[in-house]
Order: sequence, then structure tokens, then C-alpha cells
Amino acid sequence: MFVGFERGVMNTYVILRRGAWASADELGEAAARSKAVGDEQMPDDVRWIRSYVLEEDDGRVGTVCIYEASGPEAIREHAARADLAADEIIRVADTVVVRPDPAPAPAS
Repeated sequence: MFVGFERGVMNTYVILRRGAWASADELGEAAARSKAVGDEQMPDDVRWIRSYVLEEDDGRVGTVCIYEASGPEAIREHAARADLAADEIIRVADTVVVRPDPAPAPAS
């Protein structure tokens, strides 16, 4: 059963950001902005949980981000304040964990 979108209730969302950055350095700058906005300006409405970095066919970098938020409007507001793309926002219905996330590969 889904929880309603009342203020203070956090739901889990997947945010798709396709090809939003030209490089890992740009992504790092965006991540810092995202964390600052979420932690300092919107702590009751948005919590960044984790992101998976995508290698796009054109060499750009995208992400699939997992957030907790009070609603999709809060995610859009967070993205606007942090100057981030938010191509698609999808509410998560449930979580099935078969194995834990793999450890990140060392940077080369």
C-alpha cells in the first residue's frame, strides 16, 4: 500500500539524468551542488541516497539517482535550485534486494 504525498512523508524515487554532464569533473561539481541544496536548503523534503553513473554512447555521463522525497515537486525544485537535469522521476513501489550493491571499482 502506498503512503500519501503529505508533507513530511518521504517516498523513494528514481531520477534519470541522461547525458547531463560532459565529464566526471562536471558530475562532481553537480554532486556537490546537489548535496548542498538538499542538506542546507531542503532537508525536510529531499534526501539523496545514492547514484549510479552511466557511460553514455556519446561519451557523456548520466546518472540514475535514488532519492527520498516528499514528492516529485520537491525533486523538481531541488533539481532547479542545484541546476540539475531531471529527465524522468519515477516513484518506487517497493524494493527487492537480491544482493548488496557491488563495491565501487577503483578509479584509474
